Amino acid sequence: TLPEPADTSASRGLLTGEKEQQEAIEHIDEVQIDRLNEQASEEILKEQKYNKLRQPFFQKRSELIAKIPNFWITTFVSHPQVSALLGEEDEEALHYLTRVEVTEFEDIKSGYRIDFYFDENPYFENKVLSKEFHLNESGDPSSKSTKIKWKSGKDLMKRSSQTQNKASRKRQHKEPESFFTWFTDHSDAGADELGEVIKDDIWPNPLQYYLVPDMDDEEGEGEEDDDDDEEEEGLEDIDEEGDEDEREEDEDEDEGEEGGGG
Repeated sequence: TLPEPADTSASRGLLTGEKEQQEAIEHIDEVQIDRLNEQASEEILKEQKYNKLRQPFFQKRSELIAKIPNFWITTFVSHPQVSALLGEEDEEALHYLTRVEVTEFEDIKSGYRIDFYFDENPYFENKVLSKEFHLNESGDPSSKSTKIKWKSGKDLMKRSSQTQNKASRKRQHKEPESFFTWFTDHSDAGADELGEVIKDDIWPNPLQYYLVPDMDDEEGEGEEDDDDDEEEEGLEDIDEEGDEDEREEDEDEDEGEEGGGG
């Protein structure tokens, strides 16, 4: 066979090189994304598995919490972000809160629900107030919640709006005057700060916030004073023992001198 002309082989080489480059560019993205997607899917499956494993522990924890009066209101009041949303009457109403449950949906990417269980109370008829957060297939966030059935004259949201002027009403969207306006606010479901705080910060370990007041209250200060007194008494005991030792040493020295003189 006759050798190909130089310019033909060169142009064919260029075409091959371009094709390889193009394929390489396409594959780079595919390889990276596929690998990440695989890892993400594995992580999500793990998280779903651990969510199921956690359920019995959360159930047991809820049973124990139920034995502690005012556990959840104490926890909320002690949390800096949540307490900022609580008016006096909100706190009164939340004294009837007996249980909080956070449930992540089977497909954890699709959202979660927070349930608040209440005893019979003078504010509303509901036994449970819930708020759900969803991501649809296209990734758009949305939320929905229980309609609160307020008892006559007890609607805390109406009271809060009546006491606000126009300037503070603008602020109300971010920091509602009543905690319960959160159940009616679906304007920014993708960045619901209170929902995220309850799900990611409070729910995993509410005890850390429940125990905060013990360090600050007067009893705690009294206990610290008692500890100080005990420490002082301990120091006095040590001093007394030291004095006795010194007296014994003095007596030994006196005896030694008497013995030496004889």
